[in-house]
Amino acid sequence: MYYGITESPIGPILLAGNEKGLKHLIFLKSKKKMGIPEDWVENEEFFREAIRQLEAYFSGKLESFNLKLAPEGTDFQKSVWKALCEIPYGETRTYKEIAVSIGKPKAYRAVGLANNRNPIAIIIPCHRVIGANGKLTGYASGLDVKEFLLRLEKK
Repeated sequence: MYYGITESPIGPILLAGNEKGLKHLIFLKSKKKMGIPEDWVENEEFFREAIRQLEAYFSGKLESFNLKLAPEGTDFQKSVWKALCEIPYGETRTYKEIAVSIGKPKAYRAVGLANNRNPIAIIIPCHRVIGANGKLTGYASGLDVKEFLLRLEKK
């Protein structure tokens, strides 16, 4: 598995993947390479296109990513992540709306758990999911990051 770290307006981002595609996009709290498995190989060149698209996204010039993705998860999680990718830029959906869209209308709590386990933040836009009351709900990287991403997309 290759990895690279790039800067963003919300701090350093770790990218990881292989020939199958991008497997992880993780917000780091600092530039330290904490928790990176020893068998991963640093290769920022491998992520050149992902970094270019992220820079365009953060500058407001990109609304839709076009990258090869290879997230690992259960079939249910993958169905949720696919549904997240269908939420248009600048829009939000509730957990219940996602549950209905995947044909599991009562599974909104499970949708929340799958959303929380999304390994490719931003690109699989879990930040676009809000509570039924229209308020921001939990976000693994903090509500401040979620709020930043939603504000960026509303411009």
